[in-house]
Amino acid sequence: MKKSASFIVGMCLLLAVSSLTGCKSLKKNPAGVSGSDGLYGSDGANGSFAMGDRFTGGTEHPGVFAPVYFDYDSSQVADTERSKIDTVAQDLKQNDAHAVIIEGNCDERGSNEYNLALGERRAQAIRTYLAGLGIGADRIQTKSYGEEKPVNPGHDEAAWAANRRGEFVLYY
Repeated sequence: MKKSASFIVGMCLLLAVSSLTGCKSLKKNPAGVSGSDGLYGSDGANGSFAMGDRFTGGTEHPGVFAPVYFDYDSSQVADTERSKIDTVAQDLKQNDAHAVIIEGNCDERGSNEYNLALGERRAQAIRTYLAGLGIGADRIQTKSYGEEKPVNPGHDEAAWAANRRGEFVLYY
């Protein structure tokens, strides 16, 4: 019993020390944010960037821009939705200190795993469009909520259409 208590105390100390002396150039990835290894750096290769470089001390502004809506089971950005992304690109071009997280969302139909993947594809489609407009990958991050963040809790086509969206969270 004494040996296992010592082991637990030792592990707690090791965890505490490692959290205090961790790598300063990488930070732990928030749940659902894209990145293959759970960490993100400033390379921008996977749609992520060093949060400390842009976001520490910054202010979050969700809902500043209109959401981009998607058809059922689709991650294709419709022509009618592109002007919303153009507006975001204009802001980012005019304000070098601004960065954005694109949040992909789905309606309640489909499994949790499927909807998380679809939400990520939707966010990535918007990211690709923004990058095509000249916005650097180091300023765009994606996150999928799947079906977990509905704006309309209903169970009909109107509710489902409102929940199939990509939203922008602006930081500066």
